[in-house]
Amino acid sequence: MWTKLKSLAQDAETRKITELFEDPGRAEAFSTSFDQTLFDFSKTNIDAATLAALLELAENAGVATKRDAMFSGAKINETEGRAVLHTALRNLDGAPVAVDGEDVMPGVLKTLDRMSDFAGQVRDGSFRGQGGAITDVVNIGIGGSDLGPVMAYKALAPYADGPRVHYVSNVDGADIADTLRGLNPETTLVIVASKTFTTIETMTNARTARAWMSEKVSDPAAQFAALSTDQEKTGAFGIDPARVFGFEDWVGGRYSVWGPIGLSLMIGIGSDAFRAFLRGGQAMDRHFKEAEFAENMPVLLALVGIWHNQVLGHATRAVLPYDNRLVRLPAYLQQLEMESNGKSVAIDGSDLGHNSGPVVWGEPGTNGQHAFYQLIHQGTRVIPCEFLVAAEGHEPELAHHHQLLVANCLAQSEALMRGRTLDEAREKVAGKFEGDEMERQARHRVFPGNRPSTTLIYPQLTPEILGQIVALYEHRVFVEGVILDINSYDQWGVELGKELATALGPIVAGEESAESKDGSTRQLVEYVLKHRG
Repeated sequence: MWTKLKSLAQDAETRKITELFEDPGRAEAFSTSFDQTLFDFSKTNIDAATLAALLELAENAGVATKRDAMFSGAKINETEGRAVLHTALRNLDGAPVAVDGEDVMPGVLKTLDRMSDFAGQVRDGSFRGQGGAITDVVNIGIGGSDLGPVMAYKALAPYADGPRVHYVSNVDGADIADTLRGLNPETTLVIVASKTFTTIETMTNARTARAWMSEKVSDPAAQFAALSTDQEKTGAFGIDPARVFGFEDWVGGRYSVWGPIGLSLMIGIGSDAFRAFLRGGQAMDRHFKEAEFAENMPVLLALVGIWHNQVLGHATRAVLPYDNRLVRLPAYLQQLEMESNGKSVAIDGSDLGHNSGPVVWGEPGTNGQHAFYQLIHQGTRVIPCEFLVAAEGHEPELAHHHQLLVANCLAQSEALMRGRTLDEAREKVAGKFEGDEMERQARHRVFPGNRPSTTLIYPQLTPEILGQIVALYEHRVFVEGVILDINSYDQWGVELGKELATALGPIVAGEESAESKDGSTRQLVEYVLKHRG
């Protein structure tokens, strides 16, 4: 099937996307809807034959079988021997899900209820700090313990009616110093998010936060909560077990916002809105399980990605939300996609015979238009773009702002597809320049066009819609991983750097010699020791 797709790619090289719109039914045929969300991939160079081949690729890869195995609790994370059940965290109906013969749903729902109770106590003031009701929450985590909650909290700002929530992730002292500056330790709750309660960046920041709080609070641990499975370590830190919320090893960090890692979000927006977020994810789960591949949004999103990256060789994809509150979505998807599918070996340990996942990056529109869109439109490399936009904003008094935002979003995808010919460029400069100078100026105004994009458009960014979007991209990663024969649920690539950093700690502190290190590292350590305070 790969050979067939490569042959179809050769046909696409000489075809304009605009030519495909000679079919008046093109837009409808190359779009799919779920609930009230529309995914339009008609502005790509995928024709009917290509789509059929891509769908066949998904069928042959066993996507349906492996999808059902994932939802059933099978241990599809084969290198770690674990199930992959972040979907259980949003299974609000409580339908049984078995791992090793045991239904995990009673425990999941019990934890969700405990989270709701605690979040409610923080929000209504019955859980108090030494100085009174909690005014600020500081979530300390890193990776999936930070990217998911901070992305969702910013996205759902219109629903944030609880204490202010702040996020600290970087071990750089500037992060926690800037966050704590101006907060009142007597009315601040600190949430430490680390499954093992050993993550060095998180625990370093947690100890710093405890020291900060202890300057004014007699029992600082009383204003700490933990998202961890290790009650012995959280107990040693002084945190009451009633404020410790654990989750199982079948929830990967980058898929964990749906459970205890989302506690800060729940405190910020309330239990009802948080459960609406879960319902959105659950609804996308049902769609992914039940819809035919030709109408299945996660499958189609994944197949577009496979076509652009593995078949056409476009190494990056730009995620461009025309929704300022989705400012952290590109960063969230960087981890979700690149940590999941950034592998070089197949599941059986053999070398991967094709490229793995693409480089994912992006920035909200319209900001990006005044930054990197120049390269997207006129650069020498093709960068497939994924636009996201809401039909309606949350500020009716500023509706004209949103109309301008949507117009810009739609214009960018149209411009990428259409481009501007040399003749059209000549018309733009006619009368301003003459002769060779007119020709030179015109060439600078040519847009190659024929550059692909997709658009995900939804009514409004609500908790439920956000849940659908996040689950959509999670399942996209799954489908691409199955097709590429990759285990999307381990992340061994983060281990080596951690190990070396641990070994370098005493060297950078000046306590041990750097003699065993390479010349470059020794030079850099010497520079640090020389210039440190």
